Amino acid sequence: MKHIRSIYVFCSIVTSVHSGASKLPEETELTTNCSNMSLRKVPEDLTPTTTILDLSYNLLFQLQRSDFHSFSKLKVLILCRNRIQELDIKTFEFNKELRYLDVSYNRLKSVTWFSLAGLRHLDLSFNDFDTVPICEETGNMSHLEILGLSGAKIQKSDFQKIAHLHLNTVFLGLRTLSHYEEGSLPILNTTKLHIVLPMNTNFWVLLRDGMKTSKILEITNIDGKSQFASYETQQNLILENAKTSILLLNKVDLLWDDLLLIFQFVWHTSVEYFQIQHVTFGGKVYLDHNSFDYSNTVMRTIKLENVHFRIFNIPQERVYLLFTKMDIENLTISDAQMPHMLFPIYPTRFQYLNFANNILTDDVFKNSIQLPHLKTLILKDNKLETLSLVSCFAGNTSLRHLDLSENLLQHENDENCLWPETLITMNLSSNKFADSVFRCLPRNIQILDLNNNKIQTVPKDIIHLTSLRELNLAFNFLTDLPGCSHFRRLSVLNIEMNLILSPSLDFFQSCQEVKTLNVGRNPFRCTCELRDFIQLEKYSEGMMVGWSDSYICEYPLNLKGTQLKVVHLPEISCNTPLLIVTIVVIMLVLGMAVAFCCLHFDLPWYLRMLGQWTQTWHRFRKTTQEQLKRNIQFHVFISYSEHDSAWVKYELIPNVEKEDGSVLICLHEGNSDPGKSITEDTINCIEKSYKSIFVLSPNFVQTEWCHYELYFAHHDLFHESSDYIILILLEPIPLYCIPTRYPKLKTLMEKKAYLEWPKDRRKCGLFWANLRAAIRVNLLETREMCELQTFTELNEESRGSAISLIRTDCL
Repeated sequence: MKHIRSIYVFCSIVTSVHSGASKLPEETELTTNCSNMSLRKVPEDLTPTTTILDLSYNLLFQLQRSDFHSFSKLKVLILCRNRIQELDIKTFEFNKELRYLDVSYNRLKSVTWFSLAGLRHLDLSFNDFDTVPICEETGNMSHLEILGLSGAKIQKSDFQKIAHLHLNTVFLGLRTLSHYEEGSLPILNTTKLHIVLPMNTNFWVLLRDGMKTSKILEITNIDGKSQFASYETQQNLILENAKTSILLLNKVDLLWDDLLLIFQFVWHTSVEYFQIQHVTFGGKVYLDHNSFDYSNTVMRTIKLENVHFRIFNIPQERVYLLFTKMDIENLTISDAQMPHMLFPIYPTRFQYLNFANNILTDDVFKNSIQLPHLKTLILKDNKLETLSLVSCFAGNTSLRHLDLSENLLQHENDENCLWPETLITMNLSSNKFADSVFRCLPRNIQILDLNNNKIQTVPKDIIHLTSLRELNLAFNFLTDLPGCSHFRRLSVLNIEMNLILSPSLDFFQSCQEVKTLNVGRNPFRCTCELRDFIQLEKYSEGMMVGWSDSYICEYPLNLKGTQLKVVHLPEISCNTPLLIVTIVVIMLVLGMAVAFCCLHFDLPWYLRMLGQWTQTWHRFRKTTQEQLKRNIQFHVFISYSEHDSAWVKYELIPNVEKEDGSVLICLHEGNSDPGKSITEDTINCIEKSYKSIFVLSPNFVQTEWCHYELYFAHHDLFHESSDYIILILLEPIPLYCIPTRYPKLKTLMEKKAYLEWPKDRRKCGLFWANLRAAIRVNLLETREMCELQTFTELNEESRGSAISLIRTDCL
């Protein structure tokens, strides 16, 4: 009962408050929930701007006028499930915007009325009133739409006071009913009447009067037992002036014969839609379809839900045929644990049959069933096993919608299926279908649900389902997206929760019409194979349902749990031809760059020089200072261009070298070591000489080897001082004439002083004096340590001359 009241209260709030939302100013609704707090009085510290106040399930027993005085914007007030005994409506006179007031399930015995003109919902049901609490002020509430009442006695005079009100719903929640004056209910002017009866109440007179009152009648708690039958013997089952077209009975507990009499009574009234929920019947079955008068009815729909039996042995023919022989359009018997169903041997005009949540088996279809007008058949959650058997039954109908979900259905390849051409919607979910089910499908099917089966692939040798627009294959065992070669018009595909690692691109090529695709919650392998699928979402304009929360990487392990949208798979790493082209281009560019450096900067030579210099540096680290001094054998090493060799031979050497051998000159061509490269000889000469003279001229600038000797001398590791290089400017050299690839020479000329060969011969003496002073070094001590014998033998080998010449620019 509590659950029913919650639903009723919620619906009432929605209807009463929000139905007038367009007329009310738009403002933020402030809800204050004080329910179930054991309150004995209304709290004083509530926010005055509260619009919805819930004080239900407390211990309130009295309301004061000051309790709600400050809530000027209050619209909804819920006071149900308290202990209030008296209610003065004037308590809410300052709540001008109050629209919803619920005081149900209290202990009210009296009400002092005051006209609340704006009130739309007032619920006084399930209280302890002796009579229905209605007075003249109640009739002045012209905006009232929903009214809940209660009272142990119901009289015509009570309802006369509100007969002029056009109500949407009247709810009679009765705790007790000691007296009912027949004809009272029809006085009410309401669209819907809902009566909740106390147990063991004779409901017959209320049913008859209720059907004369409103278009929609709902009665809850019907427990007539034998009272109905005894009353029926005194009254005629024919009802005149009935208004009800929709009749709802909830919580019905009757004998089978009483239930049958209710059907017979309603059959001849204005009721078009008859629904019974939570029905229990028992007793022996005396009356059946043979005693039922099926003539003269406007009935179109009968719906029985949650049916329970108190009798063990049910005569199937008597019970089932009672309903299937009814000449109506729609029949529902669900959740009734019904093991079988019988149909008459003649054609019926059923268009809608719902036998869901029963235990029907294949035996239902073994007898001939003639349902030529059937459009919808729902057999969800039964025990059916053979799909071809269902198809044979459906082939004799005009079926358009078929629900066979949650059964035990299978299909073998050798079984024939005969579906009607009209069938366009099928739900085959939650069965045991394998791939073979695609060979037993209607040709014109448009919407097909095969989720939660055992399908691994979509066979290629199936009929073309050219009309199929929606296909649900979720919760199966597919490893790839199915192609659309057999589903040319497919626009919606759901294939979530399968075993798809990397969706194939063939799907996107063959399924151009697909607008909605759900591939979420699959164990995606986030490698290059998935890159195009990820890129598809960027250009699909929301085609992927559930993107990106449902699209998670499962493999590899380092990406597990990562959303596909944040996975970066570069084009170059996934496109093999592009990767090969890129590598080739890079290698060509590097090759061209190396070739350019070799041609323009003589890079190979510099690399070799760097290697030689590195070896020299390692040798220097292993050589002590004493060993370095012993290695010095010459005063000076001379580097010059071949074009300047005449000046060197006839001017420089004669004026620098002395006959006594006090100045020893090292020339590359005269001091080379056979078996060693020119580079090694050059480094060796520089190491053995204390200083190095470079004869600078335009010819020197144009000679590459001279620059190399200058490079070695400048990077000589075996000299601690910085003046071991002597520059002689034989002819003027403008700095802009020095090539940029020889930065060492330009740097030395800018920072280091040099001796300039004078054009005036009279100044040569001073030039030679300065040069001798620059190269004057005492090698006596060094020569004694280095054993001059070695030098003498070298001179003898060079034909007795201490000086021998070789062109230094021969390379």
